[in-house]
This record gives sequence, structure tokens and C-alpha cells, in this order.
Amino acid sequence: MKISVIVTTYNRPDALKKVLDGLLAQTCLPHEIIVADDGSGPETRQMLVPYLANENPIIKHVWQPDNGFRLAQIRNRAILACQGEYLVILDGDCIPEKHFVSDHHDLAEQGAFFQGKRVLVNEGAADQFDHRDISSLIRVMSFALLAKISNWHHIVRIPFFPSRTKTGLSGLRGCNMGIFKKDAEAVNGFNHEFIGWGREDAEFVTRLYNYGLKRKENPFRAICYHLWHKENPRDRLADNDALLAHCCNSDDYFCTQGLDSLDVADSGGTIDREEKACD
Repeated sequence: MKISVIVTTYNRPDALKKVLDGLLAQTCLPHEIIVADDGSGPETRQMLVPYLANENPIIKHVWQPDNGFRLAQIRNRAILACQGEYLVILDGDCIPEKHFVSDHHDLAEQGAFFQGKRVLVNEGAADQFDHRDISSLIRVMSFALLAKISNWHHIVRIPFFPSRTKTGLSGLRGCNMGIFKKDAEAVNGFNHEFIGWGREDAEFVTRLYNYGLKRKENPFRAICYHLWHKENPRDRLADNDALLAHCCNSDDYFCTQGLDSLDVADSGGTIDREEKACD
């Protein structure tokens, strides 16, 4: 099964570089990495230049002009660019543990989407923290003992710990999520009506439930480490709450402003080379 990892970003090339380095250090590489860029300036493009020449895996940069916080739309542009059967959605400030892709691959299940967990890297540690710290249990435990990370109960990987099915929207975060591409397409992707921070993930998942998918979770596999950052402005949150409430009171699963409103030609450039992937 080919896995495409979608990494969303906006003007944080330092954090994005750490995420990409973490993805390139995986025990099992994805088929491709799609950088979904919501209008970053030239610093991000400059940082990406050597990565875009990568052969294993292919790395693509999908960019849209900066016209406010449009996470839903840039994710959809990235989905259009994906060649994989399974999509892993990851934020550009969330460094993956080295088994992250392998775990998503093994936990993928038809008729379900997977909600991953995150460890929080606090403000005082975010600048120096990278995937090498995650790879050393001693180093990551030292961060935990010094209170530089929280949610640290996720740091120990237990490969055979059973997953569970969960309902509702509690604990839902789009920063670490796995879904078959055909299921994302069936609900028309993310809803472009969501502009500004908040609730686009919850509305997407509500429509996945309406479509008939289950939600799977595992506290000890497919873990990422979220680097601290200042909160995004929440000036559109009331509008987004209203959109979510409307969806929760409906049985509809197909949004009217989604994937089918975009042209596949908008999905950005690619480097077309052969790469290793999970079998």
C-alpha cells in the first residue's frame, strides 16, 4: 500500500525542516511527502530546494497564495497531488517518531480512519528539539523529567498494544490522522467554507461519521511530537463553530465547497522519480 504524507505549513521553515528530516529517517519510508503550503514566503521555498530533489521518497511542494488561514483548501490541493492509496495528514510542526509511517501503514483499516496522538514539546525546548531526541529513549525521558514535554505517557512505543474504536469529537486533531484517499474523496475532502483557525477537522470527521466510517485510536503507536508555537488568531471561530453545528445536525457527508471545486492542475509541481515504500 502506497502512503502519501501531507505536511501542512505556513511560514515556519525551521519547524518544517525538522518534520521533513523526521520523515526521511523513518524505518519505512512513505511513497511521497506533500508539503501543503498555505501561502508561505520565499524562505520556505528556499529551505525546500534540496528536499525537492530527493529521490527516496519523492517530495512535492503544493502552494497557494496567502489569503488568510485556509487550511481546509490547502489540504485539498495536497490531496489532489497525492498518488498514494492512504493519506497521513501531519502538521508542519509535528515531528514523527521513527516508526510513525510504519505504524500508520499497519493500523490502516478499511471502513475506518485513524486518529493519532501527540506529545507536546514545551516552549523552552522547542527550538533545540528534533527527531534525534525522539530516537533516544534516554534523551526523550530527560525532556519529560525536566518538564519540557507533556503528554509524555505516549513516548513509549508498544507495537502490540490493541487499538480501540472511539466515537464523538473529543480528542480529535487533524495534526496526525490517517485515512484512505477514496474515503476522503467520497466526502469531497475538507470544507473550504472554513476560513480562519478552528473546527475544520471536527467538521471533516463529522462527515466521515455520516459516511459510515469508524474512528480508531492507539495511545502507543503513530506518535508525533508537537513543537510549541503561539496560538493562531481565533477571530473566525464563532463562524466556524456555526458551520460545525450545522454539520452535526445534518446527515449529509458531502460538502459543497471541497475537492471538486479545485482544478487538479492547481496541485503544484512534482519530482517524478522511483522511490522505496512500505509493501
